[in-house]
Amino acid sequence: MKLKDTKHIFRALSDETRLRILNLLSERELCVCDVMRVLAEPQSKVSRHFGYLRKAGLVVGRKEGLWMYYRLSEHGAKIFRPFIQSLCGSASQVNELCHDLAELNHKKKKLVACCNN
Repeated sequence: MKLKDTKHIFRALSDETRLRILNLLSERELCVCDVMRVLAEPQSKVSRHFGYLRKAGLVVGRKEGLWMYYRLSEHGAKIFRPFIQSLCGSASQVNELCHDLAELNHKKKKLVACCNN
């Protein structure tokens, strides 16, 4: 990885919504619609942020039928993995991240939202 390539990763990590998404993905792979439900954000916004995270190499996606599922990247941006783990490990100290995880666990039975509609 070149130093100039890291600017994309730092930009990806500098957005509140993207940090919230990474925090949710630290729990497990999620469908875009599940993230929409937990964050209470529209599909266009969530998908745009996933695209940014994917370009930065922080997440990988897979398509299943009509739905996109994302998880944290195992291979991409290895140098930033400790940062993401640290962020997610301290989620209880950050109100929004703690709330998001509580919502994810509370709505666990209703996820995958797109498949239950």
